[in-house]
Amino acid sequence: MTALRNALWTAAIILGTAAPALAQTGRKDNSGIFVWVFLGFCALIVAVQAIPAILLAIGMARATAKGVKEGEKTPVEITVEGE
Repeated sequence: MTALRNALWTAAIILGTAAPALAQTGRKDNSGIFVWVFLGFCALIVAVQAIPAILLAIGMARATAKGVKEGEKTPVEITVEGE
């Protein structure tokens, strides 16, 4: 517990002192409101397409888990014909 607390304090101190060094000053991009609206629209499209993908992945995981549980209840019998 003490080691974890010390590690977190060390990381907080390092990241806290590095923030001014990573700050960018003097940079000016001439992006107007239309650029930000366009980028927001692109982000909206990506987010809306990610929602069905996440739901599909959850559905497949549930179906797989349900199939495994049902498979454990009823074992499959294999018969060989012709011998």
